[in-house]
Amino acid sequence: MTIKATKLKQGDTVGIIAPASPPKKEALEKAITFLEGMGIVVKVGSSVHNKYGYLAGTDEERAEDIHTMFSDTTINGIICACGGYGTGRLVSKLDYELIARNPKIFWGYSDITFLHTAIHQKTGLVTFHGPMLSSDVGLPDVHELTKQSFGQLFESKDVEFTHKSAPLHTVMEGKASGPVIGGNLTLLVSTLGTEYEVDTKGKIFFIEDIDEEPYKVDRMLNQLKMAGKFKDAEGIIIGDFKNCGPHKRKESLTLDQLFDEYIKPANKPAMKGFLIGHSSPCLAIPVGSIGRMNTVEKTLTVESGIKGEVEES
Repeated sequence: MTIKATKLKQGDTVGIIAPASPPKKEALEKAITFLEGMGIVVKVGSSVHNKYGYLAGTDEERAEDIHTMFSDTTINGIICACGGYGTGRLVSKLDYELIARNPKIFWGYSDITFLHTAIHQKTGLVTFHGPMLSSDVGLPDVHELTKQSFGQLFESKDVEFTHKSAPLHTVMEGKASGPVIGGNLTLLVSTLGTEYEVDTKGKIFFIEDIDEEPYKVDRMLNQLKMAGKFKDAEGIIIGDFKNCGPHKRKESLTLDQLFDEYIKPANKPAMKGFLIGHSSPCLAIPVGSIGRMNTVEKTLTVESGIKGEVEES
């Protein structure tokens, strides 16, 4: 069963958490000012500025922030400050029944992919793979379309990706529909063999990554292929692969070669070129909402990730 959170309105409160690494303070402050400019009240989680090695506090502290934000009835949405590393350490510590009882907007990407996958598959809650605060909105030159992506939280309407927003390229022709699932390639691969293994059966599956050399992307695509994730999917969307060129050695396969070798054999509709991931602009996409893709027309339309106004009893 799919669950959607209620859309935000001016005056609502959003909780800020750092479930992976700690954010840069100045960048986070700038991003909070942006949210307040949208009419949002901000509540910062208690462990956001904690430091435990490369983590924003211990696993228990970061998990408690998630539980607190979902259980607090004054909080209308939850936005992650940044990614980094650490969410895979939390998923087995979360109370998914609590999350299901208190469906709220949950927003972030990169390392947050593990949380998107676990939360959606355990509860049915639609979450948002979207730009984060300190690592996107808090940058000196943030793209206007990145800012506009937050509009998905205020208005219940379909999200459309077309050739006009970014040059899209067909990998395999065809049409497909199904719930949208996916995120960061590295994190998706890390779910394999666990209780939280990404389920792509009947889904539109999207991938993205950053700072991974082609041979590493090769290894991860091969693992997904051997696990049947491309074959199971209804369609495949390739997002941004920022700084994923060869560095250690000049001799290398290209990413396009890898996509052709691993994705084409699945014989499922597939497109590449989407500004989803570590890109500028960084466009948000609802995880779990129904998507419809047409590789001939080069379009992807995804149903809104929010349900709109609260239904009156």
